[in-house]
Amino acid sequence: MDIATIIGLGLCFVFMILSIALGQDGLAGITYFLDPPSAMITFGGAFMSILAGYQIPDFVNGLKSFSNVLKQPASNTGSIIQKIIELSNVARKEGLLSLEEAAGELDDAFLQKGIMLIVDGTDPELVRGIMETELVNIEGRHKGNIGFWDNLGAMGPAWGMIGTLLGLVMMLYHMDDVSALGPNMAVALITTFYGSVLANWVCTPVSTKLKAINDVEMQVKEIVIEGLLSIQAGENPRVIEEKLKSFLAPSARTEIGSDAGGDE
Repeated sequence: MDIATIIGLGLCFVFMILSIALGQDGLAGITYFLDPPSAMITFGGAFMSILAGYQIPDFVNGLKSFSNVLKQPASNTGSIIQKIIELSNVARKEGLLSLEEAAGELDDAFLQKGIMLIVDGTDPELVRGIMETELVNIEGRHKGNIGFWDNLGAMGPAWGMIGTLLGLVMMLYHMDDVSALGPNMAVALITTFYGSVLANWVCTPVSTKLKAINDVEMQVKEIVIEGLLSIQAGENPRVIEEKLKSFLAPSARTEIGSDAGGDE
């Protein structure tokens, strides 16, 4: 579980509640911000306008992608490089066909698929083409989910403003009751508050985290492609190690064992 996301979202909520509770009316002030009609127009309008622009399966997948920001990334760049170097040592000592048995023990479907293509004797350019095509499609699905949260984040404030305009119109129709102007104005502004909360508390952080997760996964898969093609070309494991380390920041390269390249 990604503790940073939980802490970030949780403390945002805590700070909002504290800022209200420390006000003049204390905890009672929280009730000023609870207005079902405002919530309905803001959240209902935002989500339903997004639904109107998506197919239902894409809309559902977009909502489900929220769970991805709560998980630790499954792929670790350093461990993937280590695994590829181990596979290169196996291929160098026992031949490419020996990788078929090793592929069955892998949890990474992308890496496993690439190994099987190599074992089957597929042309290197075709291997690259197949792997990169899958890479493009994976990234496309990720960008679809990222776009879902970006669009929702844009719709939140927009529907909050719509709710504010509706509230102002209703307020102007009751201008004869001066005592009601203040409460009516407050209710009108709550929709803008709700829209801003939806955009800045939920949508923007989720979109940012999904982009970061996508970047890491794309880098890992690019490393897999380069590593497998290097194994297929019969390159020295130590050369492969140095090539794959070039994908990493200098500070991260030391995490990969110095003896991972095996024998010359």
